[in-house]
This record gives sequence, C-alpha cells and structure tokens, in this order.
Amino acid sequence: MRLDHPADVRASDFEARRKKLAALSDEELKERFWELAREIVKPLVELAYTHTSPSIERSVLLRMGFSSLEAQAIVSAAEKRGLLGKGVGRVLLEYAAKKQVDYLQAGRELAAGKGWDEVEAMYGGEDR
Repeated sequence: MRLDHPADVRASDFEARRKKLAALSDEELKERFWELAREIVKPLVELAYTHTSPSIERSVLLRMGFSSLEAQAIVSAAEKRGLLGKGVGRVLLEYAAKKQVDYLQAGRELAAGKGWDEVEAMYGGEDR
C-alpha cells in the first residue's frame, strides 16, 4: 500500500489507535476527550488573553446589557488605567461582586466615572 495521501496514512493506523482507546473505561475516555479539547483550544485561549481591543471589550459590555454610551465610557476608563487586558467584563463583574451589587448597577457607576479608584486598588499589585 502506497501512503501518499494523509487520509491513507490516517486510515492505515486506525486499528493501532483504536486498540489504545478500546482499553479505556468510559470515565478515562471522557477525560481523554477533555484533555484533547483543552489542548486544541489552548492557542485560542492564549490569543484571547494577549489580544483584545476596545471594540472587542465594548462588544462584551453591549452583550452584558449596557448601552453604547455606557460601554464606551467604561472601556475608555479601563483602557486609560491599563486594565483592558484583564477583560473589561471580568473587571466589572469582580468590582460588582466586591461591592455586592448587581453588575449593571456597578457598570453604570463606572460609566459615570465613579469607583475607578477602588477598581485600580483591586488590580494594583498585578501586572497590567
């Protein structure tokens, strides 16, 4: 058998790959699935952590229920403070949890320019 095509190579080693999986329990197969899933998405997750933009962060806030003007104000203030890379939605949710208020209320407070000192204090020791 000549193995010129990747599909041919894959088909030729199917039985060897199948034998390895046949010995696994359902729980082991499930764990193997999630291990492979994490491995596949790892580059995407790393990219998301290192690449964001004001438009992406505004989009997140719009989907959270904020108006365009509120989202713009929150993102601009977060960007000015070097917090964009944290994820503005995450920053907002953590601030709301700390204040023990609804995230919409917390976001409107931030959009009005209030509370940013407290937000900055939450992230003061971390690399931005």
